[in-house]
Amino acid sequence: MIHLGPIPLRGYAFCIIIGVFVAVWLGNKRWIARGGTAGTVADIAVWAVPFGLVGGRLYHVITDYQLYFSEGENWVDAFKIWEGGLGIWGAIALGAVGAWIGCRRRGISLPVYADVIAPGIAFAQAIGRWGNWFNQELYGKPTDVPWALKITEGPNREAGLYHPTFLYESLWNVAVGFLVIWADRRFKLGHGRAFALYVAAYCSGRVWTEALRVDEAHHIMGLRLNVWTAIFVGLAAVIYLIVSPRFRPGREEIVEPRAAEKAAEKADGAEGAEAADAEAADAVEDKTDGPGDEDKETEGNGADHGAGSAAKS
Repeated sequence: MIHLGPIPLRGYAFCIIIGVFVAVWLGNKRWIARGGTAGTVADIAVWAVPFGLVGGRLYHVITDYQLYFSEGENWVDAFKIWEGGLGIWGAIALGAVGAWIGCRRRGISLPVYADVIAPGIAFAQAIGRWGNWFNQELYGKPTDVPWALKITEGPNREAGLYHPTFLYESLWNVAVGFLVIWADRRFKLGHGRAFALYVAAYCSGRVWTEALRVDEAHHIMGLRLNVWTAIFVGLAAVIYLIVSPRFRPGREEIVEPRAAEKAAEKADGAEGAEAADAEAADAVEDKTDGPGDEDKETEGNGADHGAGSAAKS
């Protein structure tokens, strides 16, 4: 942690904020490429991000309640989000609720938005994981590998060299982000399938990084709770990837109805202007071929008639 005068600037919060900016920036570029308007992704993120932060914190506090509500602990610490502790499962779940509200207000389909923002979420997670390095948390088992993480002694932790599971997951998330971008370009994923690919790929990596961690966690049948969560959520995503094309094949042509309507109105206006120009040009031409030309034509016809009469005489 560093200080800007009396204001503390915490590395964990910085990583979260930078991750959000990257996700919105990339999502905006992908949204525009799909035919949407600039700024829409950010407008919806105004709803999704706060909901996601609350959801992520709630998941962490509920699944690790003993850190805050057991004897000798201070329940007020549950609100100290800057000290670390965000569960991605809760962040995605409640963040989706916020995104749904934002999408509904703009008449946008949530699966379309999810597909566009998916790789950005992966990159945001990759950046956010470095907040664990600042807080010296969520490391793995002791190791002597060259890239081992040096942990200093502190509350609930012993000094030593450990597997940097935050680094493993960060690198995995970067790979997942690029995988989704490639697959989306290659296969034109639609109807939420790009997002499902992100979820499936992320969960497959989370299973093995979670298994390396040594921080306190609840276990079910010998496995950490987050391992079971990753398995079930990942399987659900894979099933959706397999089944959804049968019911909703292809990819959405229109991602933002309002933008499409405005484009259509603009096109109709341009066609109307062209038609008006054409009518004006015809009017000018008709005016040029006006009464004088008609009189000449009449005179010509009269002369021809007179000549014809003379010939008959």
